[in-house]
Amino acid sequence: MKICLIQMNSISDKPANIAAAAKLIEQAVAEERPDWISLPECFDFLGGDRKAKMAAAETFPGGPAYAAMQAQAKKHKVYIHAGSILEKSDSEERIRNTTVVFDRTGAEIARYRKIHMFDITAPDGTKYNESAVFAPGDAAVTYRCEDIIVGCSICYDIRFPDLFQVLARKGAEMIALPAAFTLQTGKDHWEVLCRARAIETQAYVCASAQTGAHVAGTERRQTYGHSLAVDPWGHVIAKASDGTGIVSTRIDRDLVKKIRAQIPVAQHKVRFD
Repeated sequence: MKICLIQMNSISDKPANIAAAAKLIEQAVAEERPDWISLPECFDFLGGDRKAKMAAAETFPGGPAYAAMQAQAKKHKVYIHAGSILEKSDSEERIRNTTVVFDRTGAEIARYRKIHMFDITAPDGTKYNESAVFAPGDAAVTYRCEDIIVGCSICYDIRFPDLFQVLARKGAEMIALPAAFTLQTGKDHWEVLCRARAIETQAYVCASAQTGAHVAGTERRQTYGHSLAVDPWGHVIAKASDGTGIVSTRIDRDLVKKIRAQIPVAQHKVRFD
């Protein structure tokens, strides 16, 4: 199965972001003819203040980002793992950070809401408080793409191996990780975390990322980029550089089976209370 990871520099301009995503999907299809395409976290809207995020959120199905990605999947007959989209919630106080997945016909086949909120203080003192705007999800989600089971995660989820173990137990052979990793943490942690999760789960980890600068409130923030795919042995088999664009590779389900047979860690697990 051939995949494409799309790297974007989304900003607080929803129509422009959707147009940029569509253009990159068109390019990926024309140049690579993939079976599966992933977009980064918050591809539809990144930055802005709390009020702007709330205003940009949409209701599924039928919102502009949802409809655009559904149309792209149907038009090109390709699976689209639509990174994450700002989704309205039942609460008027917070929204959701939500992945939606479409099959080759444009039908929605999965929806995952980011579980772990990025509430941290960066090394330079910048504070991130996602939980002030986003309500966390509470369910681990997998779906079938052709013969491969794909697990869902988003960005900060990468630091929580328990979620990845749950996805592996649910049969995931490939785990998608749309992200908007900060430059400061990304330069030291991004690749090693992706490789660790791939080695632990003996699954492919395919991470499409945001790159470059955006403005959040009054702060200018930098994302790390370097979208990558890691095989189940922990090798980086495809990696983007700086800037927007596309990186492609192939997923070999037989390699997952081979590695899991060679080192059957799932059979050797011991539960500790």
